[in-house]
Amino acid sequence: MRSLAALVCALFMFAALPVLAQEAGGAASDTNMEILKEKLKADKKLLVAGNMELTDAEAKKFWPLYESYQKELHQLNDRLGKTIAAYAEAYNQGQGSIKDETAKKLLKEALAVEEAEAKLNLSYADKIGKVLSATKTARYIQIESKIRALIRFELAAKIPLVY
Repeated sequence: MRSLAALVCALFMFAALPVLAQEAGGAASDTNMEILKEKLKADKKLLVAGNMELTDAEAKKFWPLYESYQKELHQLNDRLGKTIAAYAEAYNQGQGSIKDETAKKLLKEALAVEEAEAKLNLSYADKIGKVLSATKTARYIQIESKIRALIRFELAAKIPLVY
C-alpha cells in the first residue's frame, strides 16, 4: 500500500501542475509536464499490473479496456480540475466567501462529475467482467477506487469549505 500512497501523492501533485505551468509558462514547462504525466501513467499501470495477477490471455483482453477507461477517466479529471480551479478563483475573489449562484453552479458540476464517474465505473465493471473473473474485476475496481479515495482525501484536505 505504500507504493499506492506514493503514487497518489504524485498524482495529486500532478493535478496542481497545470496551474504552475501556466504561471511559469514556456515550452520547457510543457515538456516537463508531459514527461511527468507519462511517468505517472506508467507508475499507475505498474501498480495495477503488480496487483492483478493476469494470465497472458487475460492481459491481452484487459489492457485495451484499461487504456480506454484511463482515457475516459482523464476527461473526468479535467472536468473536476476545471471545477476546482473555478472554485479557487471564486473563493479568492470573494476573500473566502462565494455567491450563492456561483456555489450552486459549482456544486452542480462537482456532483455531475461524481455521477459520471459512478456511471463510468459501472460501465467498465461490466466490460471488464466479460473478459476477467468477477474476483479480478472487483480487484481492479477496488484498486481504482482506492486511488480515487486517496486523491479525494488529499483534495478535501487542501480545499477550504465554502462560505
